[in-house]
Amino acid sequence: MKTMILVLATLLLFACDQGAKSPRGFSLPEGNMEQGAKVFKKYQCQDCHRIAGEKEREDAKYLVAAPIPLGGSSGRVKTYAELVTSIINPSHKLTPRQPASFTSEDGVSLMRVVNDELTVSELIDLVAYLQPKYKVTPYRTSDYRLYQLRIPEKSNE
Repeated sequence: MKTMILVLATLLLFACDQGAKSPRGFSLPEGNMEQGAKVFKKYQCQDCHRIAGEKEREDAKYLVAAPIPLGGSSGRVKTYAELVTSIINPSHKLTPRQPASFTSEDGVSLMRVVNDELTVSELIDLVAYLQPKYKVTPYRTSDYRLYQLRIPEKSNE
């Protein structure tokens, strides 16, 4: 029981990181969705990505084996911070389970890094365009109730 409490406390401490590298307080100005759509086309994002719910172009010629979906239902909230990270550091959340067509032999994302081309304003607008494309499906967590250890009272007989 003590071990379980110690593990739980440790997890809670790490989940509430307030250190210098904490994302707490990260905020971008509001972007322009229409401009974001133009940025998506300008950087030819549609060559590798398709947006859930939007009609696929008949002339679509993807540079990857299968288009990488953006938007749609997600068990996770796609925040500004998560989308910004995905754009400026595409290899950030790749796992070994990613299809080989998404990564190089080294396991690095095949997404072109546009950090030296994309302006901050374009990034803000691109994220403003993409974020509403995600339909968040709330994740139902397990209900673990805390049980109290009841110690029988000693009788004074």
